Amino acid sequence: MAGLSLKNLGRRFGTFEAVKDLNLDIAQGEFVSLLGPSGCGKTTTLRMIAGFIDPTAGTIDLDGKILSAPSGSLPPEKRGMSMIFQSYAIWPNMTVFENVAFGLRLRKVPSADIKRQVHDMLNVVRMGELADRYPSELSGGQQQRVALARAVVIKPAVLLLDEPLSNLDANLREEMRFEIRRMHDEFKITTVYVTHDQSEAMVTSNRIAVMNQGRIEQVDEPYKLYSRPKTRFVASFIGRTNFLNGTKAADTASFEGFQVPLSALAEKAPDGGAVTISLRPQAIRLHRANPAVSGKIALGGRIAERAFLGETWDYQFAARDGGLTLKVAAPPDTVFEVGAEAWVELDPGEMVPIA
Repeated sequence: MAGLSLKNLGRRFGTFEAVKDLNLDIAQGEFVSLLGPSGCGKTTTLRMIAGFIDPTAGTIDLDGKILSAPSGSLPPEKRGMSMIFQSYAIWPNMTVFENVAFGLRLRKVPSADIKRQVHDMLNVVRMGELADRYPSELSGGQQQRVALARAVVIKPAVLLLDEPLSNLDANLREEMRFEIRRMHDEFKITTVYVTHDQSEAMVTSNRIAVMNQGRIEQVDEPYKLYSRPKTRFVASFIGRTNFLNGTKAADTASFEGFQVPLSALAEKAPDGGAVTISLRPQAIRLHRANPAVSGKIALGGRIAERAFLGETWDYQFAARDGGLTLKVAAPPDTVFEVGAEAWVELDPGEMVPIA
């Protein structure tokens, strides 16, 4: 199935390479997020897709038609795309209805059809009763719904979103994540979403492309990205983790205080004599006595620090032998005092070798 394809894409500003040799294929109807820290190149990539800036290398094509190349690009208004910005960009002198109808009027859709399509779309975003209000009379979440309705009502080939929830408070952001996903499930518009918030990307996306210093480090489904990171950057950027450094000898990996058969690890370890694994705090179990579970690793020690986060306890566990410390996430009813003796249970199948 045809879709949006970025091939060897690059963008240079003077001597600075904002995007470097980026390759990404997005299927028709797929929702893909570009996720990464500030300055990683995600917004530059989105602006190249939109046609606001031209690539200095590579191409962008949609359904087999080249939109952008160093030799020339199709202007934004001829790409059949809609874009939603951080600032909503809805017109303050127009009502909600007029804002949503604007794109249809530009396309000279008959008035009766405009009225029907706008009312249908406003009902989809739960703004039907507010059609006659002006933006100044709306909350931030309501304004973002208007921006979403205006972008979707024209049925674009691609929907682009540039950190659209960053101006909302935490509760509204959480609500709008699910609203955006619900809209995508209903209309199946090919969507590219830029964010630095991993929770937004995890909730909304079919796949996430994690970017770092102008490159894509890994593209995967949210669950696989979290549970099977391929690089140190991805493992640390998506959630929290413990990095354990060890050495390989024959068929065994040795770490501080324990050994693991290489065959028991979650993935094949990279070649070489050294190995680094990522072990999520949620994958570690705390016990008051040696659990002695077959196939698992048990280490004795004590609780060095703790913090209650509401949904979990965040513990710092210090092993009795050696200097190994581990971050452990435990349910609210798993209560240990600082200094208390404890055991941790480690599952080799949760230990992910990374590059």
